[in-house]
Formats: sequence, structure tokens, C-alpha cells
Amino acid sequence: MSYATITIGNLLADVNTRYFLPAIQRPYVWNTDQVITLIDSLMKGYPISSFMFWAVDEDLKRDLKIYTFIENWKPGMQNPTASTDGREVTLVLDGQQRITSLLIALRGTFAEKAKYKHRSNADAWSEMTLYLDLLQDPAGNYEDEDADLGVSYGLRFHTLPPRNDHRHHWFRLGDMLNYRTEAKLDELIDATLGKLHHGVTAFERELVTSSLRRLHEVIWTDEVVNYYTETSRSLDRVLDIFVRANDAGTKLSKSDLMMSMITSRWVNGSARDAMANFVEHVNTGLGHENKISKDFVLKACLVLCDFDVKYNVSNFTAQSITEIERNWPAIKDAIERTFRFLNCIGITAENLTSLNAVLPIAWFLFHTPNVTLHGSSEFDRHNGQAAQRWLINSLLMGVFAGTSDRTISVARTTLKETRQTSRNFPEADLYHALAIGGRMTRLDERAIQELLELGYGKAKTFLVLSLLYDGLDGNGTVYHVDHIIPKARAERRVLMGMNLPEQRIREITNSVNRLGNLQLLPSQENLEKNDLPFDSWITSRSDDYRARHLIEDAPDLWMPTMLPEFVRSREQLIRQRLMALSQ
Repeated sequence: MSYATITIGNLLADVNTRYFLPAIQRPYVWNTDQVITLIDSLMKGYPISSFMFWAVDEDLKRDLKIYTFIENWKPGMQNPTASTDGREVTLVLDGQQRITSLLIALRGTFAEKAKYKHRSNADAWSEMTLYLDLLQDPAGNYEDEDADLGVSYGLRFHTLPPRNDHRHHWFRLGDMLNYRTEAKLDELIDATLGKLHHGVTAFERELVTSSLRRLHEVIWTDEVVNYYTETSRSLDRVLDIFVRANDAGTKLSKSDLMMSMITSRWVNGSARDAMANFVEHVNTGLGHENKISKDFVLKACLVLCDFDVKYNVSNFTAQSITEIERNWPAIKDAIERTFRFLNCIGITAENLTSLNAVLPIAWFLFHTPNVTLHGSSEFDRHNGQAAQRWLINSLLMGVFAGTSDRTISVARTTLKETRQTSRNFPEADLYHALAIGGRMTRLDERAIQELLELGYGKAKTFLVLSLLYDGLDGNGTVYHVDHIIPKARAERRVLMGMNLPEQRIREITNSVNRLGNLQLLPSQENLEKNDLPFDSWITSRSDDYRARHLIEDAPDLWMPTMLPEFVRSREQLIRQRLMALSQ
């Protein structure tokens, strides 16, 4: 279908009677300056880009959650659910912000909160209406607040009708909706000219007339709304169109369209609210920073409920949505236990390099209720260490990088098969199955050499260091990545004070942040180390302590001037430890 055009007046007449919003749309986010700029552009005859609509039939109407546009805007408002029974429905895929702005400008209001007043206080809010100053010459030069916006017409939001005088004559923009015909417009012009302040010049009377005629043209004559209507019933096609059409704006996720379908079939409460609240809980409510998304939660629903793992709209059928809602409490519980386990072993948003790698652990916990993997039982201890080793190997090797649907499917199949004979986390079976599938799953000499090049501040540095410690406390201890030989003792100015050659200074400063000079310390122990002179701290460490941290018992290497040799010695010990773990 080709593009069509329509006037603003005719479009707004059908908003919330024919034109509605799908759940994929984000909330309204424009401010008053953007609304004014839009109207000013229309008055100047500037294009405002095309719109994209989606005509839906009766079957699609039942599948989708549909919302109305907001006319009287207040920050934080959510679009109300629409009643579309017996109506022809066209959904707006691209143009929500502009249409809502037109509604606010011509039929509604924009509320702003007064400074220092609480949001819940009704008196804190002022509802403002858009007015046009008919005496402002758009071709004139004005030193006012709109200069930076490039606005030429006298457009202002006012809480109360502004007073007219010899310099200003205000016209409420939305009143033009009542003057559709030329005859009605002529009556309006005559009535307005009769109300002008005494002393208005002939030029200003002509200015009032031309401004009203121009506003009438914008609303009732010029077909400035250029739109395309999509008629396909394919939700995947519409999603692709929507994402591409909005790609220049705020980033959209597949979960937005999924939510429309899921919410329409979710029996108890709102699926959108339930998942948004859960995402917020995991990200901010577990005591550590995580960074999951609605997309991840919906993907996890498919994986945990044993549906096709491919993240397509077509996989969220009526049957799968019903099953997901039935299992929603258990799905939430499994994901939360998964991230509590990850946080306890030091894996957070800062170093979790693949969310998909977490899904096999979530599946395991979904099928083993009440297991935490960080408790005191032998089962928790054994399986927690196995899951930790497998996850860190997978993250370091990038097992779930790129297109990982097949990898997820292979991992889930392996988990299901091994569960028939054992309740334990199948670390070895997962390595084997994913390797057959073409993925390098365990560290080898080449991978270890690449890891040794990691330095301080890299996401994978914590992961590789955590592999070096048997029995790393998984009960909430916060670990820091610590420089063994303090960075302050290897600063260039300090080394220059020792009269070292320039070449040696470069070797030392290039070594200080290497993996070989880094260890994991509980936060409290790291603070204690920083409070002591380094010589006192290192000489007071026991043989067992140094062995645990792979620090060679060679005091000659513990000096900042010997840092390159210290790093090479410790990297060799790290290499040996990692090779032993990969056998």
C-alpha cells in the first residue's frame, strides 16, 4: 500500500475512537518545549516526518493489549487500556509522541509540578494550555526564551487564560477545532478583530488575520499527516517494521511487543507490571548490582518451561503463555536463586559477560526447588562449586557468545537427560555436549595465555582470579581485586627517586596491573592490608596464605624493583593451576 495523507483535524477526530496504541509503545516523554517546536514547525510549513499505522482485524484485536492516547498529560501517567469492541482499530506504530503532542496542544493540557512541592500533593500540579499570541510577527526578531528553540510564532503554555493588551492578544490553540469551514473561520476573524485592544495598528490587524488563517490551514486544510498503513497479520513482520522505524529514537526491545500479547492473555494481574517489578527487584533488591532485562526474563520463561528457546513472537502462543503464567512463581524463584548464587560468588553486572550463560543454572535450580548452591549442605557445596567452575569457564571461553540458541538448546537437553540418573549439576556432561556442538568449552594453553594478558579493571579479570581459589566463600563475602605489590610503590615518581634506569622503570610500570600482580581479597582484609606497610604485611603472611594466593616463597621478588620477575614467576604458577583445572 502507498502512503496517504490526512489533515490534523480529521486525524484527531478519530484518535481514541479509531486510532489507538499497541503495548509496544513506550510512554509519552516529550516536554512543553518539544510540543511548541512541533506546532511552530507546522505553522512554518515544515515537514514533521511520516507516520506508520497498523490496521488490525478482530482476531488480532483479541490477541493484543490496546491503549488510548493521553490528552491531559501529567508526568508519570500510563496510557489507559482501550475498549475497542465493535470498533475499527488502527494502531500507531510510529508517531505516538507527535500525535500525543498534537492532542495536548489542541484538545488537552500539560501538567507541571511546582518546585519543592511533593508529587502526591494535588496543589503541586498546574495544568497548562497552549496559546498563540496573534500579535507576534513570526518574521520579526524577538529576544525571548524561545530564541534558542528557533520558535518564531508566539506559542506559550499558560495555567490561566493570559491577559490581552496592546502588545499581546492570546488565542487558545484548541479553539480552532471548532472552526472547520471557511465561513466559520471568517466569523472567528471578525469576532477576534472586534476584541483587539484599542490602538492596534492596521499591520497588527493584518497579522492577527494571517495568523488565524495560517493556523486554520495547518489544522483543516493542509494534509500534513503523511502515513503508511501496514495490514499484515504477521506479528514478527510488524515488530521488525516497528523496531526499524524507531531505530533512530529510543532503543526498543522485542519484549515490548511480547508484552502486548502476554498481557492480553495473562489472567491474574498485569504481566507487564509483574515482569517489570521482578526485573527491578533482581537488579536493585538483592544487595548487589545486577543487570537483567525483560528480554532475558521472557527468554528464561521459554527455556525453563521447555518451549522452543528461539526468542520469536510465534513461540508465545496461547498455550505457552498459559503455561508460563502457571509457572511464574517458580520461574521468579529460580531466577532469583540463580542471581543470589552468582552474587555470592562475586559475579554481578560488572563482570557477568553473558546473561545467556546463566540460563542452564536457572534451569537446574528450577528443577531443584529450595536448593541455593551456596548453603552449608554437602549437596549445595558440591553443586555450587561445579556450577561456578562451569559458568566461569563458559564466560571466559565465550561459549554463549553470538547466536547462542543452539548452545542453549544443547545445554538444556543435556540437563534433562542427566537428570534422569542424577540430581547433581552435570558439569562434565555439559563440557562434553557443548564441545561436540562445536564450542570450545574449557581452558586450553592458548586460552590461558590470552587470559594472562588480562589486567586490572577488566570484566574477565575477576572471573579468572576466582578460578584460582578452592572454597571461595560463597556466603556473601565481598571480594576485591587487589594489587599484591601496591600500585603506589610502583609509581613512576617513586621509581625515579630510586635512580633506576628508564628502561627498568617502564618494565615495572607495565607490570603493575598485569594478572600476575593481582589477587582476590575479602574487602575487610584488603582494608587491613592497605593500613599496613607492605613489607610488614607480606612478611607476616603464612606459608599456607602464600600458597593459597600463588605467591612464591621468594622474598627477593617481593620488592617493587623486582615486580617484572615477580609477575613472571606468579604467572607461571597461575598457568599451572589453570591447566590442572582444565584436565
